[in-house]
Amino acid sequence: MRKAALHNLGCKVNSYETEAMQQLLEAAGYEIVDFEDQADVYIINTCSVTNMADKKSRQMLHRAKAKNPDAVVVAAGCYVQAAGEKLKEDDAIDLVIGNNKKADLIPLLEECLAGKEVTGSIIDIGATHEYETLHIAKQADHTRAFIKVQDGCNQFCSYCIIPYTRGRVRSRRPEDVVSEVLELTANGYQEIVLTGIHLSSYGVDFKEEHIDFLYLIKLLHEIEGVKRLRFGSLEPRVITEEFARELSKLDKICPHFHLSLQSGCDETLKRMNRHYTADEYYTGCEILRKYFKNPAITTDVIVGFAGETEEEFAATKEFLKKVNFYEMHVFKYSRRAGTRADKMPNQVPEPIKTKRSAELLALEAEMSRKYRESFLGQETEVLLEEPVTINGEQYMIGHTKEYVKVVVPYDENRPELAKNCFVTGIMKEFLTDEVIKLA
Repeated sequence: MRKAALHNLGCKVNSYETEAMQQLLEAAGYEIVDFEDQADVYIINTCSVTNMADKKSRQMLHRAKAKNPDAVVVAAGCYVQAAGEKLKEDDAIDLVIGNNKKADLIPLLEECLAGKEVTGSIIDIGATHEYETLHIAKQADHTRAFIKVQDGCNQFCSYCIIPYTRGRVRSRRPEDVVSEVLELTANGYQEIVLTGIHLSSYGVDFKEEHIDFLYLIKLLHEIEGVKRLRFGSLEPRVITEEFARELSKLDKICPHFHLSLQSGCDETLKRMNRHYTADEYYTGCEILRKYFKNPAITTDVIVGFAGETEEEFAATKEFLKKVNFYEMHVFKYSRRAGTRADKMPNQVPEPIKTKRSAELLALEAEMSRKYRESFLGQETEVLLEEPVTINGEQYMIGHTKEYVKVVVPYDENRPELAKNCFVTGIMKEFLTDEVIKLA
């Protein structure tokens, strides 16, 4: 029996695809081993979102070949799509598989192992309208499953290479999504998280059938085994009165909305080619707060984007305070070859990026703590995930519908989806995070 090891780099969509490739290998009779172990086949699902992601992808590929020079090393995914011809010349890489070809992993791998010349493993991703069907029946997490329902992006933000590595928007057929969710819930998964490269675009290629993102959400909400529905990153413009009002009627929806912002300054947003203003973004947040009680609103922010002045950064910081997020993912702008932003003048020096990042991380910690404290004295529901020991005491760790991490005293009779839990305090002893403590 051949042994295979996989390593994932990048986003939740990549993670889903890596899980799907692992299950293809298992079905084909491969034994899956840890990436640190010796294997006959190493598969690295690469990322290319930044120059650093490219570098990490190269490092992992060479590391795999160093582990076993006789192994077949497979480079898959976005870095392959961006630099496929270059990778074919790399002696550490035996097989390259681009996006929309991962479902063909087994036949491509068998050709390679047979010593045949492999062709057709990279396509012109910008020209395809086909959604690549991959399928999972399980994930490493035992209660929450991330599933991919959409691929590609039509936005062309000036800093982003993704439209060139993932292609145009393509949506997964709703009946295929339902089929996978039914299998996952039958296997015990209670929370489904919908992910995609540009999730809010789901259904733009199904317009004639009147299928859109809200249609898919309502369809999945009807599945009995689904106890919670959560979303990955959403485009701010999807938050309309109608969208929020319809969501609020669905009791399985988690009031946790990740709305990608990137900057709170209109001038910076224009240079980024984001298609909204700060005021429009704020209106979306207010709509969510109108229809949901104390929703968790989270975001991404880029600091030090090309041309960002002190005044623009100050405007962003004030806007972040105004919105009052639960959590923010703060990134220092990283130049990416092949994007318009890479050629923009007035690139911000690294020390200034670091300083601005530190300021926003401090602000994030303050806002996040206050949001957690807003649950003190309240009843909540928690989906329990795994046992943990803190200061010698046994607890179960889980998340509320708002995706606030919580710990509950261990009780073997407590159901996985525990309702009517009373929030008694904040624990600061759990690793590096603050978590809510429940009775």
